[in-house]
Amino acid sequence: MRILYFGDNGSSSNSLRRAQALERLGHDVSIFNPAEALVGLFANKWVSFVNYRTGFRFADGVFQSWLQSIINNLSNKPDICWVNSGEFFSGEFVQRLKDLGCPVILFNNDDPTGGRDKGLWSTLVKAIPYYDLCVTPRRPTENDMQRLGAKKTMRVWMSYDEIVHQPPASDETIPDAFISDVVFVGTWIKSENRHLLLRQLLDQGLRVKIWGSRWDRSPDSKLLAACLQGGPLYGRSYVEAIAGAKICLGLLSKGNRDQHTRRSVEIPFSGGLLCGERTAEHLELYRDGVEAVFWDDPEECVSQCVKLLSDDTYREKIRIAGSNRVRELKVGNEDICRQVLDAAFAG
Repeated sequence: MRILYFGDNGSSSNSLRRAQALERLGHDVSIFNPAEALVGLFANKWVSFVNYRTGFRFADGVFQSWLQSIINNLSNKPDICWVNSGEFFSGEFVQRLKDLGCPVILFNNDDPTGGRDKGLWSTLVKAIPYYDLCVTPRRPTENDMQRLGAKKTMRVWMSYDEIVHQPPASDETIPDAFISDVVFVGTWIKSENRHLLLRQLLDQGLRVKIWGSRWDRSPDSKLLAACLQGGPLYGRSYVEAIAGAKICLGLLSKGNRDQHTRRSVEIPFSGGLLCGERTAEHLELYRDGVEAVFWDDPEECVSQCVKLLSDDTYREKIRIAGSNRVRELKVGNEDICRQVLDAAFAG
């Protein structure tokens, strides 16, 4: 199958991993990065700010010209067009893709219809009725898309990557820098107060390590001095940080209406033990206390971590069960891509 794929092609991007999964399934994938069409427009920080806040609506002409150059150079008609994220593209842009005579899919891992970053997603929201299939991992987002006129919607689980997130081999040595009692790999978000939870763990004497962006904005400087190891982790370093920790925290973003995240499946697949917030979707994925450990508040999180760290046998049993369970779920990138393509061509 020939697929025109519109998404970030950066070496560490989840969009690229999804495109590579499509290739592993045997499809002919041509990747086009919309950010390349905007290089000149981001030279001025104020123009960049306006574009971000207005959903890139003033850049639509740039994207239309960019798309025309792509169409002019097509040697074969595509069988499907796959738009990842979609914040750049207007309804008119999507219609021009549909004029190629194939289905057009929107795959969005974010929460474009939620309350956060409304300006960024304003163009996408108006374009939703033009897509043949809109895919999201969130039930509220799927409901919103249907309300906004989506022709067809599909909810999927967040996914790990079968290649990138392979756990270390049994004889592989994990660097000391990635060994910890508890690890959190993720961004500091002001409204989420993640530092307060991590502070409670630290105060219990647990060896906590943090990797991620924006933590320099956290008001808890003592926590950062004790726990912050560096910026975001990707690829093998990300896997080693998970596998090298006795407990891996899976924190949610309330602003994104999260009930589970990529960490919810990446952690068990990469060889870690998931310790996350107790939600309906987490409980749908894993048996609490058997395949993962969940909590309702910071105090319960602390007590769960203390219990896990005091019993190596109990902790290892849960870690192995979670690893087996996530593979049974079949939520790798290849699995999800296969499901989406099947749905796009289903009657």
